[in-house]
Amino acid sequence: MAKRKITKEADVEEPVVEEAQDQEQEVLSSPPKPATFKGRLQLNDFVFKSDQPDSTSGDRRRSPRFASSASSTSTAVSKRINNDDQEDDGAKPQRKKRARAPAGYAPPSTYAHLPGLPDAIGDNLLVLFIGLNPGIQTARTGHAYAHPSNLFWKLLFSSGVTPRPCKATEDRQMPELYSLGLTNIVARPSRNGSELSKQEMDEGVEILHEKCRKYRPESVCVVGKSIWESIWRVRHGKPVGKAFKYGWQDESENMGVIKGEWEGAKVFVASSTSGLAATLSPAEKERIWGQLGSWVKQRRVERELAAGDKTEEKTDETEEAA
Repeated sequence: MAKRKITKEADVEEPVVEEAQDQEQEVLSSPPKPATFKGRLQLNDFVFKSDQPDSTSGDRRRSPRFASSASSTSTAVSKRINNDDQEDDGAKPQRKKRARAPAGYAPPSTYAHLPGLPDAIGDNLLVLFIGLNPGIQTARTGHAYAHPSNLFWKLLFSSGVTPRPCKATEDRQMPELYSLGLTNIVARPSRNGSELSKQEMDEGVEILHEKCRKYRPESVCVVGKSIWESIWRVRHGKPVGKAFKYGWQDESENMGVIKGEWEGAKVFVASSTSGLAATLSPAEKERIWGQLGSWVKQRRVERELAAGDKTEEKTDETEEAA
């Protein structure tokens, strides 16, 4: 009985297995179908469609609620920044800088309490230096070009005009030591050149000519452009303009000329040595002063040779007399 029952169950199950195998073979043998949403979810059914026509043609709009919140936020931030600035301004008020008025003319009474500066001058000079006028430091110390920022004494040595560095306290000894003289176009002291008038500078020109006629230096060195402009203006009756140049001037510009007796002192125009004069570079000043130094060194050698010849002549005359 048991065997018969098993046989019947087997007979029933076998057709089911064969049918499943046949379906699987049909699926494997048929070509794959393309993927599609047909018959399933249709996405077009979920797209928002407005009943009113769209006038913006696809322009993106921000939510009014977002726009209002953004504007209110930016307004609040700007107010906070302005408040912070006002607090900072209140804590640290900014002071307005006062513009310093440019220095102008100062009458002689302004510095009448300061002493004048005597000339360092003598006969047989190689160079008579003509400065503008004594500065405050120079007037107080009583020595020419005494301010520490003034380059006069440094340029004398670097150019070869003096064989060694000299100090302002040696100004009185310069005629005796190195045949160099010192004077100014204006005698009164001032803080700077802008406190002088053109009139008093022009009046000083004739005084310079008189000094040249009296002491007859071989040359004069005009220490600064403004001094030469005054000398030129008095002589020619007009500004020097484009005719200005540093260095040696034409013989027609010699100073202190005595017709038929003395041809006058040669003129050399040098750069200003004041610490306030920054128009020229240090190298340019050295170059200008170097021209004067070369001439001075040459003239010293020639003078020494001439002095030696005179000494030999006197010796010969003495021996002959003996």
